Amino acid sequence: MSPGPHDAPDRSLAIETRGLTKRFGDVDAVTDLDLAIPAGVVYGFLGPNGSGKTTTMRMLTTLTRPTSGEAFVAGSPITDRDAVIDHIGYLPESPPVFEELTARENLRYVASLHDIPRSQADAEIDEYLERFGLADAADRRVEGYSKGMRQKLGLVQAIIHDPDVIFLDEPTSGLDPRAARTVKDLIAELADRDVTIFLSTHILSVVDELADRVAVLHDGELVAEGSPDELKHRAESTVESTLEDAFLRITDDHDDEPVEPEDEVMA
Repeated sequence: MSPGPHDAPDRSLAIETRGLTKRFGDVDAVTDLDLAIPAGVVYGFLGPNGSGKTTTMRMLTTLTRPTSGEAFVAGSPITDRDAVIDHIGYLPESPPVFEELTARENLRYVASLHDIPRSQADAEIDEYLERFGLADAADRRVEGYSKGMRQKLGLVQAIIHDPDVIFLDEPTSGLDPRAARTVKDLIAELADRDVTIFLSTHILSVVDELADRVAVLHDGELVAEGSPDELKHRAESTVESTLEDAFLRITDDHDDEPVEPEDEVMA
C-alpha cells in the first residue's frame, strides 16, 4: 500500500512525491504525481512542451509551492526550504548568472553561500573551469559570454557544493559536441558517486544514453515510467528503435485520448 499523506519519507529514496499537484487557476499543470527515485539514479524526465516538467522541477527545488500533495528531496519535505537547499543543485534552462561578475567571481559567490572554505573553493573552481574550457575566460565578465559558455558556468554553479541531488533542465543546450560530451561524462561520474540526477531534456539521445529510469509526463500526468528499454518495449517499438520513437508513440497515444475542454490549455 502506498504511504499516505504526512507519513515519514522513505529514507532509501532521493526523491519521493505523493499526489503532488500544482494548479494555476482552473488549469492543473501537474496532477497527482507519484515518484520514487532511489539515490544514484539518473532519472530522465520527459514530456512535450507545456506538459508540466518545469513546474515539477520548480516544486522539487522549493521555488514553487504545490497546491496539494507532498514531496521529499534528500529526506526533507520541500516545504522546508532550508533543509532541502544545501542538498540540491539546480541548473534551470536559463542559468542564473550575474553578468557584471566574472565566471570566477560568480563561482566564488556561490561557494560562499554554501560555506565552502575559500582555498577549497578556489581549487575546485580552477579544476572545473579547466575541465569545461572556461579557464582562459574565467576573469572576463559574463556579459560577454556565449550561450554555451553561460550554460557551462551554470552547471558548475549547480555542482560546486557537491549536492546529493542535482536537477538539470536542458543541460546540453547551446553546447558544441565536445562540451556536450564533457557534460554527459560528468553526469555519469556523479551517478557513480551515488548522486541522483533528475534530468529533463528534449535531446532524447542523451536520456537514452545516460538514464537508468525514464518518466514521461503528458498534460501534467505521469503516463509512462521505466527503463529506456522498457519504454521502447511498452511502445511496441522495434529492436532498432530509439527512445525518441518510443516517446513519440507514447505521447501520440495520449494525444488521441478524449479530454475535457478545460484540460486543453496547459501552463
